[in-house]
Amino acid sequence: MAANIVDAFRESRVTAIIRTKSADLAAKAMEAAVRGGIRILEFTWTTPGAVELVREFARRPELIVGAGTILRTEDAEIAVRAGAQFLVSPVVDERIIDAALAANVTPMPGCATPTEMWRAYERGAPMQKLFPMGNGPAEISAILAPLPFLKIVPTNGVDLVNVAAYLQAGAWSCGLVASLFPADAMARGDWAAVEANARALIAEARRPV
Repeated sequence: MAANIVDAFRESRVTAIIRTKSADLAAKAMEAAVRGGIRILEFTWTTPGAVELVREFARRPELIVGAGTILRTEDAEIAVRAGAQFLVSPVVDERIIDAALAANVTPMPGCATPTEMWRAYERGAPMQKLFPMGNGPAEISAILAPLPFLKIVPTNGVDLVNVAAYLQAGAWSCGLVASLFPADAMARGDWAAVEANARALIAEARRPV
């Protein structure tokens, strides 16, 4: 399953990452993203009701659902039982990587440097989340020059302007946060705007080089 998840990230090119203070908002926002065409979803563990959100969306076979901001092995185990197929952390924590691999789900630790990416890769994490935002697409190509086997997934700061450039620079996939779920649209409950964002970001990510 883990290999299939990694391939799915590559094929999808973009994933939706939601962090809110309301389970209801998170559910409605993700539904809008799904209507817009996104099929890989990440619910951060700091979102109220994250366990139920993972469980509910994971029931749908057309979706790949994961849990983010996983910092403790007990949370990793709860997320996996709820149906999470990948686990994301903001840091490199070998315990979380090991727990994910033991459960046959995909770990994606947060890495800020090539050293951290190498540590994560050597521990068995097939994808490395670039976090926080680095120096733009040029950083991806610079890292991949000596480390071409890495599968780097930038998240913070990816938007309609740079998503294609990140992918052209060699990013394995891109995580979408504020560009997909802008604060003003979330505050208004403007789910049509979220859906439109999803469609536009997917189209840009799939634009031929």
